[in-house]
Amino acid sequence: MLLPKLDLTKSDKTYYTAGNTPELVQYDPLPYLSLAGQGAPESSMFEDATEALYTVAYGVKGYCKTEIQDFTVPKLEGQWWVESDQYGLEVPKEEWYWKLLIRMPAFVTPEIVDSARDKAFSKKNHLEPIQRVVLETIHEGLCVEIMHIGPYSTEPDTLAKMYVFMKQHAYVPNGLHHEIYLSDPRKAASSSMKTILRAPVRQEQ
Repeated sequence: MLLPKLDLTKSDKTYYTAGNTPELVQYDPLPYLSLAGQGAPESSMFEDATEALYTVAYGVKGYCKTEIQDFTVPKLEGQWWVESDQYGLEVPKEEWYWKLLIRMPAFVTPEIVDSARDKAFSKKNHLEPIQRVVLETIHEGLCVEIMHIGPYSTEPDTLAKMYVFMKQHAYVPNGLHHEIYLSDPRKAASSSMKTILRAPVRQEQ
């Protein structure tokens, strides 16, 4: 008999919640479907990557539903960085690098992902990014995080609060800027959208 459907947003509420002020959290290594690329978030390349990632995720879900345990496909996430000495938001969006993520249950294996990816590409071979979706374990460890409420364009104000907190407590970045998109921008009003902003950190030497 198969187990009840798994919803990570309910079984791991700590991961999918954050306060309105910066706080320290600790995360163990976690598995994700990932797909890396470069370009503005408004670009067709980013849009295709998002579609590709979800296509594979639902393929994995379909297999697990019949063979292991059904699960709700989690929220889209993203890691962001630039290859420049400039502050990231001062760099043109076309030069931004990103890695799109969808967290996976612990029972998902590379073999399951490989099979789902191959099947997905056989049906949507016009969507080349499908071929670059992989299962990856990411260990962020100690992080500072905060909930951002509002449009993406106002994130710098919330990020500033994180940076003040980090400076006050002698923490420095120790990994890639990470965002978890709790709201669907196609459905939610921009003023009420919720995004968790997360930054891996370490104590300043």
